[in-house]
Amino acid sequence: MVRVGVDENLSPELLLDFPPEAEIVRIPRDTSSEHEVDFWILPFARKDAATTFSHLRGVKVVQSMMAGVDWIIPWLPKEITLCDGRGIHDISTSEWVLSAILATYKRLHLYRDLQNRQQWDGQAAVRDGFTSESGAQFGQYRILSEDLFGKSVLIVGYGSIGSAIESRLLPFGVTITRIARKARKTPHVYSVDQLSEWLPKSDIVVAIVPFTPETHKMFGERELGLMKPGALLVNAARGPVVDTQALVDALAQGRIRAALDVTDPEPLPPNHPLWSAPNCLITPHIAGSTPDFIHRAFAFGAAQVRRYLAGEPLENQVTADGY
Repeated sequence: MVRVGVDENLSPELLLDFPPEAEIVRIPRDTSSEHEVDFWILPFARKDAATTFSHLRGVKVVQSMMAGVDWIIPWLPKEITLCDGRGIHDISTSEWVLSAILATYKRLHLYRDLQNRQQWDGQAAVRDGFTSESGAQFGQYRILSEDLFGKSVLIVGYGSIGSAIESRLLPFGVTITRIARKARKTPHVYSVDQLSEWLPKSDIVVAIVPFTPETHKMFGERELGLMKPGALLVNAARGPVVDTQALVDALAQGRIRAALDVTDPEPLPPNHPLWSAPNCLITPHIAGSTPDFIHRAFAFGAAQVRRYLAGEPLENQVTADGY
């Protein structure tokens, strides 16, 4: 038997895949009593997680359902095995990245603003300064959006989500360049040391790195300055991966565009300059939150419990590097 701790409000439907040898222990929110648990399935980014953990006894494994575990590492004892949710977010987050890129290139947020004002105005796209009306089309028609076809995309942080992003972008006829912490041969991945080389060559830069001390503000004034004029920065990683002030300045100067699912600070407070920065699309950290996500998450959690019972190695064990 293994005692599996879950949130007190978890739907029984999500527990159907768990083996009969798993004794489900429902952990009350705001608990003040102790609970014996071997395998704790951590609530989603709950601010009270550290407090809840202080009331658990016997924990050997903590399973997060989120890809990033930077919010767990500071309070979890190092002798406890921590597993992250790598792979669970691949579908939802990669679809958000694709949607954010297409929305930016097709100017959907600008046209939605016009719709809210009940205004039919085909000039919205050219007012952002990133399309030219002086080419061969001049006098024939107006440029009102852009093609994704033929663009160069740099994926910074080529893990499972990065791979899923690539698979969704390739049918659009883009070229992909991959960067990760270490270079790899199959598929070809460049080392992060070569980031500066590829930033000036890329139309779209997707940040999907884990948040670690090494990735903190990895996109600062220098890196943003290296990006192509009009290039799009997509941040689906963590807010502090990008230097917020440097990004605000780059946007205000009309040098680049941005699509952000994460910000620093987060939540983004009212009147923060990012809200009104030009050519910036913001969603409130929702890329991974879809109805199907939680089913994938607990199917993975059940598989991890079966591995634990069988004495098999657990997947997604977090290393000393923080992922």
